[in-house]
Amino acid sequence: MAEAPISPVSLTWFKSSYSGASTTECVESARLSDAMAVRDSKIPDGPILTFGGDSWRRFLAAVPIEM
Repeated sequence: MAEAPISPVSLTWFKSSYSGASTTECVESARLSDAMAVRDSKIPDGPILTFGGDSWRRFLAAVPIEM
């Protein structure tokens, strides 16, 4: 059975902490029950990528943390 499409309106989106008000390169994320959704903030009605919980955790573990 195919999954129903995700409605961007029904999600609570948040921007990366590295995104500033003057930048044009920004992604937004939203928590799903067992995954994460990601979209381009400049195209809020555009495509949404979803990543399962394990994939998202591996991604975050691989991102270098700069202080």
